[in-house]
Amino acid sequence: MTAQSIGNDTALHVAANAFVGGIAPFLVGLIVAGALIWAVWLGLRVRRREPGPPRPEEQPRLPDGGPVGDVSEVREPDEVPRDQGRLMPHELKGDHAGSRRSGDQSPRRWSPGSSGAFGSGGPGKT
Repeated sequence: MTAQSIGNDTALHVAANAFVGGIAPFLVGLIVAGALIWAVWLGLRVRRREPGPPRPEEQPRLPDGGPVGDVSEVREPDEVPRDQGRLMPHELKGDHAGSRRSGDQSPRRWSPGSSGAFGSGGPGKT
């Protein structure tokens, strides 16, 4: 090996290191920046085609009688017939399938002494 070939090899390594260390990340950054600019341009173009916000006369309005209140009621389950086989969905009745309005509309409370957590109802000590 001659001194000139060793110098050329060193120059190639230095050039390769400069490319990998500085020029390649710069080019990748340019590509990423170009992709972001294109995405913003595309988003603006799509947004221009969408309809604008509704005008004041198109906004929803309250009914003449005022706001509609919620209806809260206690329901109890219907008995499942035991003599027939499997109950199919088309055999269910009404909107509240499997339940009916209860005669007692007072809200249910927890039983005294039961916590309701994991069915234990105990004091939590072992």
